[in-house]
Amino acid sequence: MATPALAQRRLFALRETIARIENADGPGLAGRKRRWQWDMQGSPGDVSPFSESGETGDLEAVFNGDLPACGLVEIRNAQTRDMGAATGFSLALAALRQDRTEKGQGATLWICQALASSEAGIPYGPGLKKHGLDPTRMLLARPRTIADALLMAETALGVPAFSTVILEIRGNPAGFGLTESRRLQLRARANGTLLLLLRQAGEEEASSALYRLRIDPAPACERPLPDGTTLAGSIANPVFLVTPEKNKTADPVGILLEWNSHDRRFSRLDPRPAVPQEEQRPADPLSVVSLSARRSGGAAALGEVVAFKGAS
Repeated sequence: MATPALAQRRLFALRETIARIENADGPGLAGRKRRWQWDMQGSPGDVSPFSESGETGDLEAVFNGDLPACGLVEIRNAQTRDMGAATGFSLALAALRQDRTEKGQGATLWICQALASSEAGIPYGPGLKKHGLDPTRMLLARPRTIADALLMAETALGVPAFSTVILEIRGNPAGFGLTESRRLQLRARANGTLLLLLRQAGEEEASSALYRLRIDPAPACERPLPDGTTLAGSIANPVFLVTPEKNKTADPVGILLEWNSHDRRFSRLDPRPAVPQEEQRPADPLSVVSLSARRSGGAAALGEVVAFKGAS
C-alpha cells in the first residue's frame, strides 16, 4: 500500500489533470458547440472567453493575451500581511472590466467572507475611486459562512448586471474544493462573467480556474517629474509582483507590474539592480561590534597583560 504522502501527491496530480481537461472541453460537451466558444465568424449570442480590447497594457505575459472576459481566475497570497497587494491587483482587474462597460452598467459585486473581512478589513469608498473604480457601481456582501458565500457567488454569476464578481475567502476551507470551483467556473463562462477568487493566506490546491496568480507586494517607483528626473523620496503608482502558478505557456517567474489608475493600464517594470555592498555600508568611521553568532569559542589567546596599581 502506498504511503499517505504518496497517495496525496497522486490525488493532487489527478485533480490537476481533470481540471485541465474540463477547462479545455467541459464535462459532457465534447463535439457540441459551447456558448462561450470562440467563433471566428462572430455569431450572435456567443461569448468570447477573452476580451476584444487590447488596452490593458502588459498583461499579455500573465494571461497569454488579454484579460479574460469570463471564467474563474484565482488570485492568492501566502500571508495575511500581503493581502493589500492581492486586493489591489484584484481591484485593478475589476476596474478594467468596469472601464469596458457603459456608464451605469457592469457593476462589481464583492463577496467577502466574514472571517476574511475580520482579518483584512473591508473596502473604503474614496480609496476605491483613487484606485480607478466607480464606487457607485460596486456592491459589498459579507456572508457569515463559506457555504453562504458560495451560494451567493453562484447566484450572482447569473445576474447580467454584474460584469465582475469577487469572491474573497480565507485559507483553504474544507467546503470549497475542486467540485465547487468547477461549478463556478462553468457558470461564469456560460454567463460571460469574470469571477475573481481572492484567496487570503491560502496554499496552492487543485481547482478549475483558468489562471492562478500569486501576488506579492513590491516597492513602488519614485514619482516622475516633467524634466525627466524623479522626485526623491516620493511614492508613485503601486507595483505588484505577479507570479503565474497556473498558466499554459507563461514562464512561472515573477513579473513586476505597475498599475496606473488614471489611465487604467498595467506597465511592466524591469527588476532593479541590487545595490553594491560597498554602498550599503554606513559612513560612520567607528568600528562595528562583532556579531554574537558564529564566533570562535573558548578563551582568547594570551598576549596582553594590563597592570593595575595596588589599592594600598
